[in-house]
Amino acid sequence: MNIRKSVFPFRRLSELLWRAIPETGYCEAPAEFSSGNRLTLLVDGKEAYPSMLEAIASARRSVNLETYILRSDRTGRRFAEALTEKARAGAAVRVIYDSIGSFDLAADYVSFLRNAGVQLLEYRPLAPWQRRWGWSRRDHRKILVVDGTTAFTGGINITDDYADPSEGGGGWHDAHVRIEGPAAYELERLFRSVWYRETGRWFQSEADFKRAPGKSLVRVVANEEFLHRHRIRSAYLHAIHKAKRCVYIANAYFVPDSGIRRALYRALRRGVDVRVLVPSISDVPAAAYASRYLFESHLRRGLRLFAWPGPMLHAKIAVVDGVWSVVGSYNMDSRSWWHNLEANIHVVEREFSARLEVLVVRDMERSREITLPRWRLRPPSERLFEGVFHLLRYWL
Repeated sequence: MNIRKSVFPFRRLSELLWRAIPETGYCEAPAEFSSGNRLTLLVDGKEAYPSMLEAIASARRSVNLETYILRSDRTGRRFAEALTEKARAGAAVRVIYDSIGSFDLAADYVSFLRNAGVQLLEYRPLAPWQRRWGWSRRDHRKILVVDGTTAFTGGINITDDYADPSEGGGGWHDAHVRIEGPAAYELERLFRSVWYRETGRWFQSEADFKRAPGKSLVRVVANEEFLHRHRIRSAYLHAIHKAKRCVYIANAYFVPDSGIRRALYRALRRGVDVRVLVPSISDVPAAAYASRYLFESHLRRGLRLFAWPGPMLHAKIAVVDGVWSVVGSYNMDSRSWWHNLEANIHVVEREFSARLEVLVVRDMERSREITLPRWRLRPPSERLFEGVFHLLRYWL
């Protein structure tokens, strides 16, 4: 089937819709949004993992999984069993995992997958003698696509860290989205691009769009080659510049560059309610110190900061005016901007954006608000660490 022809009606419909819908003013590139998508917000591994495993079990032709962290723990074994079952049944099963993110992946786990027929790609091995090795460029995406038509993306990796505490997991707080519709093909296109670039082997998409399953306008935005590193950041800036009522952000490693900071501060001067949720305890302490260096500047200008009490807040989500929203893997830091492969979905739909806004506001209500007088009382040693790691932020 010619996938370009199958996607074309949805693309043309999107072009007509963005001219008629005023909400698309929040979109930097409205013509790149595809219509007819159905979205399901999945909070934490407790909701995401069962939905992902169910989708894998229903696969008929292909399963493509791309993840930064793949661990051979209980959660990883559950996914391995689901993937190998599909591979033995004749489906094409491919897995991309990052070499650094999955550095402790057990050799017997890898053998188990390979022996069942799962095709594996270790992204940029650290050893210089290995093919296409690398140190700085990492694959930080979290993508699962089943049969080319159902996809998942967000911030959740494949590890017990995100599993429900009642099942022995770490209970990390994050968000994922299940996508049914044309945007799933766009996520698979990102997977296919990495697969081809790193292996030299191409495969055709299995997507077959017979109808539009939903109503959401979705743009899949990715950091790919160097010339396109700006895409996610640029879309954020455009939406923030358009904000009239609120900008709510939850981000695990919030170290915004000067351009993002200026946009947020200008929004505050326009009377926009700007709030950011950050973790109290981080899995990367150096990044947390770099983030905190900027807190006093944020607070002086009226930005409200909230510290999630724990376990780890790993989300990368944002909502502007309850209209434009984003879920993905992109952190507001230098590494996501310049070095990592990232993937976000940007959504224009009031119903989905409202659900995401309720989630973020509820999380902020459960968190501790950081106030300027109290923040200034932190000890000198904390200030020292903040200054040092902020200087090193480009390499964190």
